[in-house]
Amino acid sequence: MTTDPADRPGRVLGGSRAAAAIEKARSEGRAALIGYLPGGFPDVQTSIDAGIAMARNGMDLIEIGIPYSDPVMDGQVIQEATVEALANGFTVPRIFDVVEGITRETDAAVLVMTYWNPVMRMGVRAFAERLVAAGGAGLITPDLIPDEAAEWLEISEELGLDRVFLVAPSTSPQRMQNTVDASRGFVYAVSVMGVTGARTSVGAAARAVVDAAHGAGAERVCVGLGVSSSAQVREIGAYADGVIVGTALVAALRDGGVDAVAELARELSTGAAKTPAGGSA
Repeated sequence: MTTDPADRPGRVLGGSRAAAAIEKARSEGRAALIGYLPGGFPDVQTSIDAGIAMARNGMDLIEIGIPYSDPVMDGQVIQEATVEALANGFTVPRIFDVVEGITRETDAAVLVMTYWNPVMRMGVRAFAERLVAAGGAGLITPDLIPDEAAEWLEISEELGLDRVFLVAPSTSPQRMQNTVDASRGFVYAVSVMGVTGARTSVGAAARAVVDAAHGAGAERVCVGLGVSSSAQVREIGAYADGVIVGTALVAALRDGGVDAVAELARELSTGAAKTPAGGSA
């Protein structure tokens, strides 16, 4: 049975939950903060509690990843977390429990990050309808390109779900245009070539990717891969519309539990206020 998106709590009828969160941050003179954690790490309830903690301590959007046995872009910290989640019995349908647990307690837009195979195995429509029923805002799909996403484009449009595609320093101008045109909510700009992981410096390539996406017409471009400090949030927030933090939050949860996630989220949020491009950070 198809669920009407307008009947779901928190659904922005005719609009994008992710876009609304980013625009709210923009109206407050800052970049949006997006926090990532794998679902089910170290267990389902803890991942729910950590998501709630992020939402209550400065994160505008929450990104929950589906643990995957053969990740292609995850670094060691996230790989180890997903292996632990899988070892502890996490299965794909539990992602909807995590999403619902967070959306029931917060107003945050919650997106699921997933490789495409788990969605295909469940069925694109079935997955999308369950995501809507859980209060989710949409999907981030790192290994799906718009050219191969016809079914997802149609169903996400019908159900009002955000669809976030990735662009990188290697993205050609035509691919950039196609990706911007197909995205809904925001465009995910990968700041470096390679796998995820906290870095001491994000690199100049990030700004070039953001500028290219904006040049292709993207209204909202968020930067991920490598962000680990409020100084980096401040640096990126001077030119990007949102900043995505993953590995640093996963490490905080691993080492210090939910309280450490809340503390890091608060610290990162101090860097979210925009500074003029080229200004002091």
